[in-house]
Amino acid sequence: MSILGIPNPRNIALLAICQGFFMSVQSMGIATTPLAGHALLGVDKTLATLPLFLVHGGVMLTTIPASLLMARIGRRGGFSVGALCGVASGLISVFAIYQQSFVLLCLGALFQGMAAAFAWYFRFAAADATEPALRPKAISLVLLGGVLAGFLGPQTAKWTVHWLDPLVFAGVYVMVSVYSAAVLILVQGIRIPMLTAAEKAKGGRPMSQIVRQPAFIVALTSSMFGYGVMTLVMSATPLAMQACGFAFNDSATVIQGHIIAMFLPSFFTGHLIARFGVLSVIATGAVIEILCALVNLSGIEFWNFFVGNLLVGLGWNFTFVGGTTLLTTTYMPSERAKVQGSHDFAVYGTTATAAGLSGILQANVGWTVVNLAALPLMAIVLLGVTWLSRVQSREVVAVR
Repeated sequence: MSILGIPNPRNIALLAICQGFFMSVQSMGIATTPLAGHALLGVDKTLATLPLFLVHGGVMLTTIPASLLMARIGRRGGFSVGALCGVASGLISVFAIYQQSFVLLCLGALFQGMAAAFAWYFRFAAADATEPALRPKAISLVLLGGVLAGFLGPQTAKWTVHWLDPLVFAGVYVMVSVYSAAVLILVQGIRIPMLTAAEKAKGGRPMSQIVRQPAFIVALTSSMFGYGVMTLVMSATPLAMQACGFAFNDSATVIQGHIIAMFLPSFFTGHLIARFGVLSVIATGAVIEILCALVNLSGIEFWNFFVGNLLVGLGWNFTFVGGTTLLTTTYMPSERAKVQGSHDFAVYGTTATAAGLSGILQANVGWTVVNLAALPLMAIVLLGVTWLSRVQSREVVAVR
């Protein structure tokens, strides 16, 4: 039995469903947490996106320990720990709303980030259990589970935002715990092979040697800046829309479209990489994220926010799936824990910075500057792709 050419699809199917529930939690947080933080703050709203910063900060701080822990206890054990962090996140955030405590909301966000640090390894787990030629498809299929989140996450936020009134937003965080518990149950069914004793003994090359590879540099740049720009724009969107007079359901609808655009392309991203090459897909993603900025800069109507968020979601898919796929070519099995962990640490350090800056930029200099910041970062990605393409061409000529 196979799914789109992937043999033994049990792991892929379970990981894709877990990805859907995990990203539902993330999208609920994106749509809700900046506004919850805004409501819990006083007159100065500058720190409204601080909880989102802490989500990404939690990912950044946990991603290397999570990778090393899973190298010791396996993917299933690690994913179980992450899911429990997600359950705790929802419960803490409900209590934060009850206590009207911005500090507790930040703590709940930190636990959400810790849970996400484990969950973002779903894509690598799929790659670990798949032969190299099929890894782009496996990664894409797992991320495809995020399409579920595009419908389920923001829609759940809409349904539950007033569920426990007068504790506005508390119902959303109840469902964060419920969806995290669903992940905890589902991950018990995955079967990902652990490293053999011989592979663990090898240790592999030092990171100083691995990171000097041109492919590693471009993979990291694509993932970092593709994700960073998406986070910068996405995190500021609910606040920008609120400032323009739009209601919560309007911004939730935009985030819903954004999440779908992030993951729906995974139906074909793996095929595009196989057909046109990973560098072409990364470059296309960078161009699409530039188009997002241009659409957002052209006006503040609902369609600007909606189309802009669709574009930045699509661009993220190409740059992130492309960067992840390129990264898998740069390490041996014995090196995967430290390479994957280092890659994700840098990526989520960037997204944490972007999430923190988004609120500050939006509050102090506005939506225009948020979008202008995307342009030089995507230019760097395009320059990196051009450089690696030339390096690979020279290597081909040298071999001949």
